[in-house]
This record gives sequence, C-alpha cells and structure tokens, in this order.
Amino acid sequence: MEIGSKVKRATVAKRTSWIPISNVVFGGNEEKYVVNAVRSTWVSSLGEYIDRFESDFASFVGAEHAVSVSNGTCAILLALKALDVGPGDEVVAPSFTFAATVNAILHAGATPVLIDCMPDHWGMDPAEFEKAITPATKAVIPVHLYGHPCDMRSIMRIAQRHRVFVIEDAAEAHGAECTGRKVGTIGHIGCFSFYGNKIVTTGEGGLCVTDDRDLDGRMRKLRDHGMSKERRYWHEEIGYNFRLTNLNAAIGVAQMERIGDFLRRRSELAEMYEQRIREIPELRTYPESPHGTKIDWLFCAFVQPDAAVGRDALLAKLKEYQIDARPTFYPVHLMPPYQEVRRIGSLGHSVRFGLSGINLPLYPSLTEEDVEYIVDSMKEIFYRARKESHEA
Repeated sequence: MEIGSKVKRATVAKRTSWIPISNVVFGGNEEKYVVNAVRSTWVSSLGEYIDRFESDFASFVGAEHAVSVSNGTCAILLALKALDVGPGDEVVAPSFTFAATVNAILHAGATPVLIDCMPDHWGMDPAEFEKAITPATKAVIPVHLYGHPCDMRSIMRIAQRHRVFVIEDAAEAHGAECTGRKVGTIGHIGCFSFYGNKIVTTGEGGLCVTDDRDLDGRMRKLRDHGMSKERRYWHEEIGYNFRLTNLNAAIGVAQMERIGDFLRRRSELAEMYEQRIREIPELRTYPESPHGTKIDWLFCAFVQPDAAVGRDALLAKLKEYQIDARPTFYPVHLMPPYQEVRRIGSLGHSVRFGLSGINLPLYPSLTEEDVEYIVDSMKEIFYRARKESHEA
C-alpha cells in the first residue's frame, strides 16, 4: 500500500497571520530590569545584572563558574582560547551542527576534523570520535543538537583516555541532562547561546560554564582584552572584547526567573506535536535521546524518502499556509567554505538527517490551536500531492 493512503484529507482554512518559527516571550520583569539598568547608567559591560545573570545560570545548570559573553559563537571561541587551542591543533566536531561550531575552531586557528553522528541519533558518534584522534588532537566539541544530549559518558571516557579537552556546545540545550548532570557541566567547559530564539534570551549573548577556577579566571581575562585584574590597562596577553552588556544581562535575569515555566510549556507542545504527527505516515518524529533527558527547543520531524512531497517542497508549501518551518541544519561538509576541512568517513548519517529534516515552530506562546493548524496543514499538503500523483 502506498504511503499515507489511509490518511483522510484535513480541510484547512488558510490563515492570514504568520506563525513564526520562534517568538520571544516577555511579560515578566524584563522591562523593569532594563529600565533599572538604564537609570543606573551602568549600560555597558559592568553592572549588577551581569553578576546576577552569571550566578543565576551557574546555579541553574549546577556549575561553579559562569562567564557571560556577547554571543554563543564567542563562547566557543573563548573556550578554545582558554584551553590554548590554536594553530597545529586538531579539534573533532560533528558535521551535523550549526556552522558556528566549526567557524569558532577556524577562527581559533585550529584544524577542524568532522565526524558523523549516530545512525539512529544525531549526537556525535563516540566510535567515530575515537577514530578521528591523532597526536595533534587537542579538543572535541560534542553538540547537544536541538536540545538532545549526546552520549557524554562514552565521549568523556574516550577523551580522558586520550587526554583530549571536552568543550560542550549546549547552545540549544538549556536544561537538558546526561549522566545525572545538566549538559554543559560534564566536559571542561560548556558553551551556551542566548540568541532571541533560544530557551531564554538576552537578545544577543552567550556564556561559558566550568568548575575549574583557573579556566574561569583565564576566560574572564581573555574576554576583557587580556587585561590584568590587578593593574588597570596592563594587558598580560592578547585578548578580545567578548563582553555582555548590563542591558542584555537584565533581560537574561528576568528570563531566568521563568525558565522552568518555559521548559514545561515547550514540553507540553512538543508532546502534542509528537502525538499528532504520528497520524502522517510521510513524516517521522525524532526519537528520544537514549543518553539523557532532552529539552524541547524546536520540534523536529523527518520527511520519508518515498513521500509524495519532498522536504524542500514541503517547506515551500507551508509558507503558503503562513507557517515558518525551517530545514534542519545542512551538514557543514556540504557547504562551500568547508570543502577542504578534514572529515572521517562518508558522513552519511549526517547527510540523511540534514537533508530530510524540518523544524516546526515551538515557543511558549504558541497555542494548541496553532499546533493543530500546523499539523493539519501538513496533512492537507501530503493529501493533495498524493491525489495529484494518482491523477497524473
């Protein structure tokens, strides 16, 4: 029987209002705290909200130290530089990730080595990680993609055996857990993003967490131009201006007050998607990570190879229904700037996930009616495609 032949048509009245892929949710103390920061005149990289935001996030994930920075990409670059990763060093990373992971390695002057994900899970494959290790390997960056934790137990075991630093890219995984700990706190340094579409936002912003006091101090110095904390305007090494502003941090403090509510609401909506999308044979949902507890950033589904509508055509059709669905990230090795980057194996699983996946809108202010409309729209798109195929 042809795929989807049992599914009845869902009659959908197209909306005129746009459903974005993500939406910032304010309504707490964001305005109050930003106004307080403005009135204090501490609007740049000093002020009470920076300290509060770092403390609040460190407490949330269970880390000893948190260093705020201007964005998530800077967080990864700062982590690499704090660990003295640079020219002549290799850094193992997944190909199936947002390009910022690999860009940070290149900006550090190091050599990326791209590896595949697991066949049934898009987390970094530990076996491929071990294959990629050479005498030049200095660090590995597992990515907790879309909020799903990697197999950190295996990755840490391999990294410790080969004396490789572990930098967790947890940009999309605020609150996900693995090995009984929040992701980002398992390796040497964990990196987070607070871009506008993340679980909590500071507008633009990022943060590094660590339990290592020396790494905390090194990152703080590098973040602030490499300047001595004891001797003003005395620069002990070449650093960066990666500082977060007090205004951004004020938003972050207010957002952290509601992170539990945000995560619960996202989980409720993701469960609704999960149940409803099972009614569409042309799609399959992403399995729960066997390596820990996920959080729900965007909702991901995959278009089956024999579907009457391909991934890109489905995304284009959804725009006609005023739905801002997106493709999953393209594997890094397929894109023009990274053709010369070293890779291990064919990276076939990364290609499969990257070229068949869609991201559906997910954010706390999304309604149950929105989810129903999105799923019913996909049902109608596939129904019409099947009908046209039969009539041809």
